Amino acid sequence: MKRAPFKEGSRRYGAFLLLLLLILAVWEAAVRSGYVPSFILPAPSSIWTALVQNTGLLLGTHLPTTLEEVVVGCLMSLVGGILLGIGMHLSKALEKALYPFIIISQTIPLIALSPIFIMWFGYSLWSKVAVVFLTAFFPVVVGVYDGLAKSGGAYKELLLTMGASRRQLLVKIGIPLALPSFFSGLKLSVVYCVIGATIGEWLGGTRGLGYYSRRMAGSLHSAEMFAAIALLSGLGVVLFLAVRLLEHQILKKRGSY
Repeated sequence: MKRAPFKEGSRRYGAFLLLLLLILAVWEAAVRSGYVPSFILPAPSSIWTALVQNTGLLLGTHLPTTLEEVVVGCLMSLVGGILLGIGMHLSKALEKALYPFIIISQTIPLIALSPIFIMWFGYSLWSKVAVVFLTAFFPVVVGVYDGLAKSGGAYKELLLTMGASRRQLLVKIGIPLALPSFFSGLKLSVVYCVIGATIGEWLGGTRGLGYYSRRMAGSLHSAEMFAAIALLSGLGVVLFLAVRLLEHQILKKRGSY
């Protein structure tokens, strides 16, 4: 018999929810008692009030901008990461040529590259998408490449004895075995997309939640700044859960769950 959804959720996330409520209660009490200045760390109730009062501006103007940057950058990271991962798996020469550059790209501080992207693309969508792509494509590449590196054992040997081509090995064994590793990389990637979009907006945006939080921080409106941060965090969680649900559905059909 399947557990009821509420009971299953309580069993899995009950401890997390209790700890979250405890943290929020202590946080609220510390600010209200004056132990923590509200201009440094506003109370959760103040953040909620700022979120409600600025709902139209945040959800109607800034959230769609950030979401557009995240979606476009994520799609580019997904396509580029899959193609690079498969290409390096199929060609050792390509792997030796590109893999060091892929690693080097992750050692460059994004805060140094963002002004360069602004010079190249201006204050447009693409300057932020470039930051998102550079932030998020690496987990996809590594997930695909490492997943395809799994040998497949007896299944591979069986197909080889039956005269399978390299393409058939990739489709029948490589891709199915790579799916768990790919989804692990993708879950990291979608969270990094939100981080990349925020960095891009902080350094060269005219709209978006990152731009809004920077503007509020500059004017010492800490509650409004934390309201934008809460939305960014919520966006990252929603994207992560969406990928997690997609992973569950696909791997369940393949018998991996």
